Amino acid sequence: MPESKIQQRNIPGPIEVTNEVLDAISQPPMSHASPGFVKIFRECMDMTRQVLYTSTGMPFIIAGRSQVSSNLVEPGEAALVVNTGYFGDGFSDCLQAYGASVDHVRAPLGDVVPSIDIERALKKRKYKIIVVTHVDTSTGVLSDVKAVAKIARNISPETLVIVDGVCSVASEEIRMDDWGIDVILTASQKGLGTPPGLSILVASMRAIKVFENRKVPVTSYYASWQKWLPIMRAYDSGSPAYFATPPVNMVYAYHASLKQITVRLEERFRAHQRASERIKAVAKQLGYTQIPKRPSIAANGMTAIYVPDGFAPKEIIPRLTDSGIVVAGGLHKEVKGMSIGII
Repeated sequence: MPESKIQQRNIPGPIEVTNEVLDAISQPPMSHASPGFVKIFRECMDMTRQVLYTSTGMPFIIAGRSQVSSNLVEPGEAALVVNTGYFGDGFSDCLQAYGASVDHVRAPLGDVVPSIDIERALKKRKYKIIVVTHVDTSTGVLSDVKAVAKIARNISPETLVIVDGVCSVASEEIRMDDWGIDVILTASQKGLGTPPGLSILVASMRAIKVFENRKVPVTSYYASWQKWLPIMRAYDSGSPAYFATPPVNMVYAYHASLKQITVRLEERFRAHQRASERIKAVAKQLGYTQIPKRPSIAANGMTAIYVPDGFAPKEIIPRLTDSGIVVAGGLHKEVKGMSIGII
């Protein structure tokens, strides 16, 4: 049921969205094969490329997940997860469900994985993919994906670089082409400023070629690029195509948000940084300590903090909710009972 009173959601997704986005999602549904919708979808693809600074990446905008695990890794192939928290574990579980052999290089709580650990792992074993969570919501840690991609390119150039950008796209700078990233996956409900419902992924031409050279058929029916790649290519060229009906109203909303985001993209990143600095400064004044061990590895799009000694999230969160402010409890198993997350 709708909330009984107006509340300000400060959780790490779903976030508050603009009136323009709400207006867009409330429009009558349009045929997904109509010229008007094809135009909107194509513009969404183009603006998604702008957000990620790629000219050649292929966007997939669908309602569903597991695209990387099902399309790029075949049973028995090796994957390396650069793990900074809860969502590194989650990505590993998904990869293993599709038969991947997964290794981890793990960061201490609140820190990034040392570069030397990544280098050693890549020298020790041949990996099909390396996965790094740009911002892990459970810790608020910002990994240097540019550096990780450079290490992978230098040591194991055939390894595909995969970035989980669910909590970073449109709030942290990501230069897909310049940094040599093969896949960036994200979702609509955080930095992209849209209600939850869209799974957004951009794949490099190299990743597409790896998919096209698979030896084993994709075991997922709905998430298979064999189904979706022709659809995306058709929309990208301005033509309708059909495999499954897209969530047209979510695409409207995403389009409205992207129009706002792409007007001043770099200024948006700076605005996120300024807002983050203010929130973190106030939190410190109130006695809260950040989970990230250093300001340089703290995300700009969200803040993960320990509650003060003598308090617990289960005491603080309801009080804030009663005041009209909604924050989230901690996710990481080591700090679940002593931290909160805000965006």
